[in-house]
Amino acid sequence: MNPPFLFLAFLDVGGPEVLMILVITLMLFGGQRLPELAKGLGKSIREFKKAASDVEQEFKRAVEEAPEPAHPAPRIAPAPSLPPPPSPAAESTTPPPAPLTPGDEHVPELK
Repeated sequence: MNPPFLFLAFLDVGGPEVLMILVITLMLFGGQRLPELAKGLGKSIREFKKAASDVEQEFKRAVEEAPEPAHPAPRIAPAPSLPPPPSPAAESTTPPPAPLTPGDEHVPELK
């Protein structure tokens, strides 16, 4: 496929459809205006490609010439280490109460 008609592949337009479009265009604009239209279309496509190329080159140049930061990023000091959690034996100084049996009448009070 020729590059100018590449877009027609996406539209699923075959040979008869293209011929019909060309005949209708010829009938609407006449034989004398068709070369002028084609020339204008060619110029507009050329300008578009040139503008796209300029934008791409400008983008590449900007990426290559990216300025270095004026000040380096500040270094953050590491977080201070936390003391280890206290052991469960150190928390309670009183021994645990003895379990109750069914015959016990005394119930300890809760504080």
